[in-house]
Amino acid sequence: MKVMLALCLFAVIFALVFPVAAALGPKSQPPEDPTVATDRPPESPASDGLFYVEERPASPDRDDETTVKLLRDGKIEELSLTDYLIGAMSAEMPATFEPEALKAQAVALRTYYLRKAKLGSSAHPEAQICADSTCCAAFRDEEQLKERWGESFETNFKKISAAVRATDGLYIAYEGQPALAVFHSSSAGRTEDCGEIWNGPVPYLVSVESPESADTVPGYVASVTVSAEEFRETVLEKYPGAVFGEDMSGWVTEPVYSASGRLSHVLIGGVAVQATSLRSMFGLRSTAVKIEVNDGSVTMTTTGYGHGVGMSQYGANTMAQAGADFTEILSHYYPGTTLAGL
Repeated sequence: MKVMLALCLFAVIFALVFPVAAALGPKSQPPEDPTVATDRPPESPASDGLFYVEERPASPDRDDETTVKLLRDGKIEELSLTDYLIGAMSAEMPATFEPEALKAQAVALRTYYLRKAKLGSSAHPEAQICADSTCCAAFRDEEQLKERWGESFETNFKKISAAVRATDGLYIAYEGQPALAVFHSSSAGRTEDCGEIWNGPVPYLVSVESPESADTVPGYVASVTVSAEEFRETVLEKYPGAVFGEDMSGWVTEPVYSASGRLSHVLIGGVAVQATSLRSMFGLRSTAVKIEVNDGSVTMTTTGYGHGVGMSQYGANTMAQAGADFTEILSHYYPGTTLAGL
């Protein structure tokens, strides 16, 4: 009887106390959503408020599951996105660069491919992308890399592959679409605003500081010197209306520079010449150029290498050496974008 009374009393106390304890205790959590990736890279610092990693379906080997149609040597090859990125990475960025810089390059190249695949190309409608660096991006297969790297092949190949695998499926997005993730070798203190050299501005391809310098970039400052006659003939071939007087001091006048410090345009022989055209005519490394007219020759001195828009590869490497991870590098060079996943 005493036992029964004790049990009844315990039941009453339990019924009264448990709801209170449940109300005061921690709320139960819903089961983990199996479709949310848990291994995505960490978010970049919240201070910029611009760049973040979107949640994406958890599916291993996103790059392996994506087939790329690559035009190379006049033939279309089908390979996985993983293999394409490794080959393109190996041709586009030194394997000696920091791992975080390599990861940033892997994401930029993946984004570049996705945009090309989405929009198509009139230059090669039968292929999504080609191996011509003047059209799309350079590419080297394993045999070419073995010949290029020699004894360093295994080390370099593993390092490049690791950067691709570590960023599997990640790409740069703007308004939900793959961004125009262009890049170049090195900048002259700042990258260039897209609108200065191409047809119209792009919100995330604006001029930003870039930390590389002559101490870290081979051939950072380079000069091209041509004779007065070669300079005159080269310009006249493209601009027949140019007039070159006997006094060479009047050949090159009124240079205009963009906010990034690059030459925008200049009068040559009285004709307005865009810096991009000048670069093409004389094979200059960049449009960050200063022109010096001497007695009998013209010297054009450049800083950096490439068109200057988007991510600077040497700038990315310098940031990585200073401790930046790949998300910080990408948010710096492509402000206002987000990091999404396949």
